[in-house]
Amino acid sequence: MPLDDRSNSFYIGAMKTQPADTRQHILGTSKAVILGKGFSAVGLSELLAAAGVPKGSFYHYFQSKERFGEALLEDYFDNYLTRLDTLLSPDDRPAAVRLMAFWQLWTGSQSACEFGAKCLVVKLGAEVSDLSEPMRDVLRRGTDQIVRRLAQCLDDGMADGSLPVELNSYDTALSLYDLWLGATLMTKMRRDAHAYENAMNATRHLLQLH
Repeated sequence: MPLDDRSNSFYIGAMKTQPADTRQHILGTSKAVILGKGFSAVGLSELLAAAGVPKGSFYHYFQSKERFGEALLEDYFDNYLTRLDTLLSPDDRPAAVRLMAFWQLWTGSQSACEFGAKCLVVKLGAEVSDLSEPMRDVLRRGTDQIVRRLAQCLDDGMADGSLPVELNSYDTALSLYDLWLGATLMTKMRRDAHAYENAMNATRHLLQLH
């Protein structure tokens, strides 16, 4: 029987028997589908099939596909920022070393096999910004948080002497993030890593790390 034909009582029963992390399960299984096809091209039935849940469970957690998209992006940024905090947090290494480790990790994680397809910002940025103002706002707020963390690491580098003191930390962080987003997009288009090599060279030049 198609999912759409199931009764309301079935949906209510399914929601009661679903584990407490059903919402996170839907987000987790949907991410790969969205990364592969984009947001608009994926229908609700495909998301339900990937998650193995009935329609009622989906609408129990998300009022609409747009609200689902907001939640998907928020979850992506929450996880991304947690990892970024771990990588950039002060330790026994100079801040410049921590920052360059981030770009090196970006190069490895984005270019391997999928050539940048793992990045929801790159995958959905242009598409959903034209379709959904709430989703665009999540993207804006999430990327701004990334830039601010990069700026803090730059401030740390200027304080510990591993980076030149004349840098404007926020403007530099924004320029670097824009540079690497662009490199990720070009890597997807070209199917090679030259854009990442150019971005790494430009980053070292901008930060005076020769």
